[in-house]
Amino acid sequence: MTVSLAGIDAVVARACGATVAVILLLGAIDKLRDQAIFEAIVDNYRLLPAALVGPVARLLPLAEIAAAVLLLAPLSRMIGAAAAVCLLLLFSVAIAANLIRGRNDLDCGCGGASGIRTLSWWLVVRNALLAAMAIVGAGAGAARDLTWLDGFTAISSTLALLALYVSFNQLGANSPRLKSLRRHA
Repeated sequence: MTVSLAGIDAVVARACGATVAVILLLGAIDKLRDQAIFEAIVDNYRLLPAALVGPVARLLPLAEIAAAVLLLAPLSRMIGAAAAVCLLLLFSVAIAANLIRGRNDLDCGCGGASGIRTLSWWLVVRNALLAAMAIVGAGAGAARDLTWLDGFTAISSTLALLALYVSFNQLGANSPRLKSLRRHA
């Protein structure tokens, strides 16, 4: 069964689904590179009992990989999208809970152990946009025959969306540093 999002072209649906899948895969790889650091990041959120921190830190990247693979496969696209939305919602709730508690100086863990990115409401918005893209990616798109040019367009669109994602993430990561420089200038 597929989601019918009237008016959404199949190429747009494929590009959205592939973009979210790649983002999940890259995030999972970063988390798996240094599980001890990612476990410390999960622990620092202070949302889980100590006994669950390790297992959750090991399962999250595996869940991201599973969601990504399911999102890419035509027969499991809806399941993958649902899993991606659930993961993004889980991440957003954890971020929001800490922001509400005034704990915005934490590493979000978004990039695994590869870089520090502090919590912000922008991350919640970003996750909502990614969830929307996953939902679009779950759809079959408008019924029509796809050509090689559609495949090329879907791949190019995915790369462009990934470039936008990386650019906006870098801007968000630089924002606290820029504010600090302005205060000291």
